[in-house]
Amino acid sequence: MSQEPASDAERSRGDVMVRVRDLRTYYDDDGLFSSAPVKAVDGVSFDIKRGETLGLVGESGCGKTTLGRTLVQLESATGGEVLFDGRDATELSGRELAEWRRDTQIVFQDPDSSLNDRMTVGEIVREPLDVHDWGTARERRQRVRELLDTVGLKPEHYYRYPHQFSGGQRQRIGIARTLTLEPEFIVLDEPVSALDVSVQAEVINLLEDLQEEFGLTYLFIAHDLSVVRHICDRVAVMYLGNIMELGPTEELFTDPANPYTHSLLSAIPKPDPTAKRDRITLQGTPPNPRHPPTGCPFSTRCPARIRPEEYRHLDDELWTRIGTLREVLRERERADRTVTERIRGLLGRESRFGTIDEVYEELFADQELPEDVEATLDETADHVRSGDEETALEVLFETFGSVCEGRVPDEDRSEDADAEPVEPDYYEVSPSGRRSLCHRHDPDADYRDPGQVLDERHR
Repeated sequence: MSQEPASDAERSRGDVMVRVRDLRTYYDDDGLFSSAPVKAVDGVSFDIKRGETLGLVGESGCGKTTLGRTLVQLESATGGEVLFDGRDATELSGRELAEWRRDTQIVFQDPDSSLNDRMTVGEIVREPLDVHDWGTARERRQRVRELLDTVGLKPEHYYRYPHQFSGGQRQRIGIARTLTLEPEFIVLDEPVSALDVSVQAEVINLLEDLQEEFGLTYLFIAHDLSVVRHICDRVAVMYLGNIMELGPTEELFTDPANPYTHSLLSAIPKPDPTAKRDRITLQGTPPNPRHPPTGCPFSTRCPARIRPEEYRHLDDELWTRIGTLREVLRERERADRTVTERIRGLLGRESRFGTIDEVYEELFADQELPEDVEATLDETADHVRSGDEETALEVLFETFGSVCEGRVPDEDRSEDADAEPVEPDYYEVSPSGRRSLCHRHDPDADYRDPGQVLDERHR
């Protein structure tokens, strides 16, 4: 009844099990007034090899969990393909989808809320077998007892309830339930983040043992980069619904390529509190996923954003504040103004948007501005005062814009979930096939490596 472990030959081949191509998962608010969809996953492509563990990391809200849930069809894809051994899971429905789900499972983040406290452990683990009418009742009970033993629980736990177990034990119950139908591919959605550190190690070791025993393939979603480094063969770094860098784990940790990867790794705590910290602090917050940047997803916060030639030597602090101004104006342009605020604006009174003079005072009062920069900022302010944020942004872009903001001309895609997508410009950055979504890796352009730029500006 137990799944036959994969042979060494099968594991060593490393053939592709999961092939994701331009996967998109968008959400509409279904309101009275049409608006841009939330682009939780915005055109990602990658492969997962049979028997490997692919890590998926990134800030909260970047789309990691949505991507994992879309792979196992708990969320519906807006576009793209999810190919499992050549079959597109996004096109399955009904009985085909139910049969396919035997091979793909998910372990949820919170072991407390993922288990039904009104069911015994035996009933919880046996439920998938009942749904799929697997074997006889006696065979199902025996199968559950075998799985409880496999994940480190005891036979007498069969009749107990989830509230009688610790967090680590509850997660073991969830893992046992996941294994009941002998899946080949499992999404692990931060399976240890809610557990104590000592228990985390036990669960991680269990997952590694199960992978070896049953020949499992994992997508491992996590915030803890040290755990990712320990368990994963390759790592995908995600930001604002996009894969920014993907490659072998140790190579990515020791020699990061993408500026966003640099910033994530710089935030890993060091065991020596007196050691010099090379922390890269990102300015601002991630953009609204309804209105992502038209170019590189990271362009609005990137500390290595490519500058126009004439502003290469501009003071770093001033350059950062000009970028902040652009984001302030973007938000003002998109914000919904109530009738009251519009009337107050017409009467020259203050609203929640404040005035451009207040913004300038905050950003540039202590800055020494070159004449050409000051002239551009003055022109920008005049347009804002007249209520024309769109033209103000155009002025800023014409002067301070760069290739980073213009990489993907996706006007047709920005508001239309069904529009033909534009493939991003990924560049291979090592012989291993590691790739990065960053213009600075373009071999046909004369740009410095992101690491060199960040060393100069932040270390």
